Amino acid sequence: MVWFSGMWLGIGLLMIVTLLGVIVKNGLSIFWPSRVMEVELVEGSPAAIQGAKVLAGEVRKIQEKSVQAEKGGTAREKQLFVGNRDAFGFGFRYVDESDIAKISYPEGIVLAERVEYGDLIGYPVSLKLATGEVKADSADFTALLEQTVGAGNARRGEIESIEKDQIGKINHRMGVLRLSQRKAELDGKITEDYRTEIAAELAELQRRYEILAGKAAALRAEQKAGLFVYRLPTGIEREIPAGDLMQYYYPNQIGFFGRVGHFFSEIWHFFSREPREANTEGGVFPAIFGTFVMTLLMSVAVVPFGVIAAIYLREYSKQGPLVRAVRIAVNNLAGVPSIVFGVFGLGFFVYFVGGSIDSLFFPERLPTPTYGTGGILWAALTLALMTVPVVIVSTEEAIAAVSRGAREASLAAGASKWQTIQRIVLPASVPGIITGLVLAMARGAGEVAPLMLVGVVKLAPTLPLDTVAPFIHLERKFMHLGFHIYDLGFQSPDSEAAKPMVFATTLLLIALVVVLNASAILLREKLRRRYASSAF
Repeated sequence: MVWFSGMWLGIGLLMIVTLLGVIVKNGLSIFWPSRVMEVELVEGSPAAIQGAKVLAGEVRKIQEKSVQAEKGGTAREKQLFVGNRDAFGFGFRYVDESDIAKISYPEGIVLAERVEYGDLIGYPVSLKLATGEVKADSADFTALLEQTVGAGNARRGEIESIEKDQIGKINHRMGVLRLSQRKAELDGKITEDYRTEIAAELAELQRRYEILAGKAAALRAEQKAGLFVYRLPTGIEREIPAGDLMQYYYPNQIGFFGRVGHFFSEIWHFFSREPREANTEGGVFPAIFGTFVMTLLMSVAVVPFGVIAAIYLREYSKQGPLVRAVRIAVNNLAGVPSIVFGVFGLGFFVYFVGGSIDSLFFPERLPTPTYGTGGILWAALTLALMTVPVVIVSTEEAIAAVSRGAREASLAAGASKWQTIQRIVLPASVPGIITGLVLAMARGAGEVAPLMLVGVVKLAPTLPLDTVAPFIHLERKFMHLGFHIYDLGFQSPDSEAAKPMVFATTLLLIALVVVLNASAILLREKLRRRYASSAF
């Protein structure tokens, strides 16, 4: 039986390591710059694009396919990421190895990341600017292209700052003024002087808004001024605004250290940017932020409820059938499907509590709900309710593990029961409480089903924390890494383009859960050594 148990333990560990290996390999491969292969096809190949015998792209997958028995039974095919979705209508192409006549890796081919339509793969032809056209074979073409792309990125950042920060604050202030006027009308306290004052401030805000909107429009026009001309591998020339290029590189020219630098640069972009192109491009910063804030709020909510309930059950309640029934109910709650908690959170927190808050404190905003709709607060409370049984059980066990001698010594010294609990029992139970918190965080951070009902969205335009008063907006909807994975994997219009992002986001979610758990475990061990030495 020992060997039999060891065998199954080894199989379980092997499965875990294999799964993590697949996730790490596929999750990190999206950031590594692969070489671009140019393929010359045989005559009549079905993989030809627009009748051309040449195509180019990154090899993403090599697999076997079934063919007719007279051709050998099986054959291999390559999946190429050919990019240029605006020109071809697709981003991937399968090519049979038997249809390949020649393979090369041209150094002049460029891969560029664009604001829309994914990556561009082609040969630079020229750069058309207000000062004239610069050919790709010109000595200063590369420097000029780099300068143009950098200027475009700077303008894009300025446009985002104007529209999100400055115009966003103006819109927020205008909304506050209109709501305050409506509230005064509902309360019967509106006066003509007050109307005039609000109208004057709204007019001033509108004037500032038009100035900023005009500035943003001018910057957008500058983004479209220059044109980048390139030639597709199929031979067709196309041009796009140079301001739409976010970055570019020559994949067949950069060396190992250049690829390493590009690898870490792409990881930083993945962490710091917002999603684009139906979440298949860009980064996942809003999802990281939303996951972290939601988990933190859940932890803040679950610990007091769990600890107070455990103290009452262990220290104050009279042990008997009723308390045993409560403990059985708590244990059963830990096995209830998460979607049930989501339905309860939607009905109780969102509709009942949130709707009551809206009717009492935000009547001027109705019928548009403020707290009567999904938000990060209700999501955190729903997950706290779902994970509180874990904290109760672990806290009870930790309290029960405190030695009877320490309790009696405290009571003998004249301390009351509450003072004994506060000064002796709870400090010694902190490691066990944190153990329950670790388990709660691990489950809560990875849950998706209840969040779909109480606040998570595909794309959140604003974060729960920002620089607009009151700075913490618990009523806002948010993004979550778990839901981001579900959305990419099952709701994306381009499943092949979303697949690398699914693995990368999955790896990130696992890493985030590991970091949160590791931090809590280190804190638990530190407190355990502290109170162990104090007891000694």
